[in-house]
Amino acid sequence: MKYVIIGAVAGGASTAARLRRLDEHADIVLFEKGEYISYANCGLPYYIGNVIKQRDKLFVQTAASFHERFAIDVRVKTEVIGIDAANKTVSARNQETNEVYTEAYDKLVLSPGAEPIRPPLPGIGLEGIFTLRNVNDTDYIKAYVDEHRSGKAVVVGGGFIGLEMAENLQHLGLDVSIIEMGQQIMAPLDFPVAAIVQQHIRDKGVDLRVNTSVTGFEKIADRIQVKLSDESTIDADIVILSIGVRPDTRLAVQAGLQLGQAKGIFVNEYLQTSDPDIYAVGDAIEFRNPITGQSMNTYLAGPANKQGRICANNIVSGNTETYHGAINTAIVKVFDMTVATAGTASKHLLSAGIPHLVSTTHSGSHASYYPGAQQLHIQIAFSPDNGRLLNAQIVGFQGTDKRIEMFSSVIKRNSTIDELMDMEHAYAPPFSSAKDPVNIAGFVAENIMKKNMVPFYWNEIDQIGADDLLIDVRTEIEYHAGSIPGAVNIPVDELRSHLLDIAIDKKIFVYCEVGQRGYLAQRILMQNGFKTVYNLSGGYSTWKHCHRELKQQAALKAELV
Repeated sequence: MKYVIIGAVAGGASTAARLRRLDEHADIVLFEKGEYISYANCGLPYYIGNVIKQRDKLFVQTAASFHERFAIDVRVKTEVIGIDAANKTVSARNQETNEVYTEAYDKLVLSPGAEPIRPPLPGIGLEGIFTLRNVNDTDYIKAYVDEHRSGKAVVVGGGFIGLEMAENLQHLGLDVSIIEMGQQIMAPLDFPVAAIVQQHIRDKGVDLRVNTSVTGFEKIADRIQVKLSDESTIDADIVILSIGVRPDTRLAVQAGLQLGQAKGIFVNEYLQTSDPDIYAVGDAIEFRNPITGQSMNTYLAGPANKQGRICANNIVSGNTETYHGAINTAIVKVFDMTVATAGTASKHLLSAGIPHLVSTTHSGSHASYYPGAQQLHIQIAFSPDNGRLLNAQIVGFQGTDKRIEMFSSVIKRNSTIDELMDMEHAYAPPFSSAKDPVNIAGFVAENIMKKNMVPFYWNEIDQIGADDLLIDVRTEIEYHAGSIPGAVNIPVDELRSHLLDIAIDKKIFVYCEVGQRGYLAQRILMQNGFKTVYNLSGGYSTWKHCHRELKQQAALKAELV
């Protein structure tokens, strides 16, 4: 049996290695148009920023070591330029000799990855404008940055890679601007979570501009003038394009394979394309989202590696293992903060017409009495019918990673908020609290489902009517340090003595710092005959972050007019 794999790195290399482990006697050929077959793609920004100091640490396997260990015919710097599906051959070009030849296969695996988006903007081909996708890109950027250590960098796009590049460029001493066309950075997040991250980025001295697009580039003297949609300009020494990527489907289209609604290579549950002898894995494919049911792409190394293993199992054993899709569990370091997400954000659930409820909690990373506890901001979305967990987003510091993995496990298995409440975690004061933040998120979600806690949200403050009552139940000191306009202060510990002062027929909106005291106030009022009482989800903390971010955006816009 002869297996041919097009494209290495995460998906292709993992498929090849698994094929060899399952079939010692197969003939396996791995084509890679680049020079490197297995490298730490996610580590590239940190090598540019000198956090990872040794270049060779990026390489998991070389072509020589891969061949030696797995007896695979590895052909680097060789690009496959065509597939003849009818005759089961591929055409390949050796980029060093320019020789073109054909190679036969019994089973073919496509792992061509994705390609960076480079919109046809004026001047986009100028020297000093880069995309970051592979090791060669990294080498070019690092060499260029080393010549402009005290210069200006513009990062176009506020996704995961863009934010990592912004941090690492600033770490090298460059002055950094981030230009994001959307209303916020990090599309998988909802705005209340993104607002916290945006505030942190601004506090670190980065010029962050959202709702702003790049319209073109011009070379002026030795610098690049970046032209923006608000008619302002930024003079830069280096520009990183991190606008996004799209599936590389050129070979699939040429071979007559079916593409899906998301413009990726269509695969079935066995990772088999529309041709039964051709499989596909990695960034180029699309599959059914386990939550929305819609077609989706994912550009994460974890799913690509798992797909490679499943694909090889099915090729050798005959479609015995199904791929269940990915819920896009992801995490990123943004300066001092850690940001993580799993599942489908509330805004995307709304777009897909999926009913859901949202809850926001703020909990300590470990026991408050043990030194060093820091706050975790957690937002979850869940079904109002059965409590199925649909999404989790966390912004915090230590402990963010283990909490998102707890949430991810629940989402992946279609489990519910009941499991969050019941989840048994390893507890000692340096690591958690007796009630872990994941448990707390479950408790609050249950209260919402049972209507013990009826929430309202930060963006609904303006809908509070003149005849309604907004009560700040924090202490008087907290209230005078900053409060929501229009609120009266009745601390929760004094609320019972003021019940006769509150009109029982009014709509009442209560809030505290993070939501807990507001919940207590709500329970007091509801059990004393007040019929319509709402508690601010996430409390004053969430409102403050969102309000501050919108004010800063408006101020920046006014400044540029």
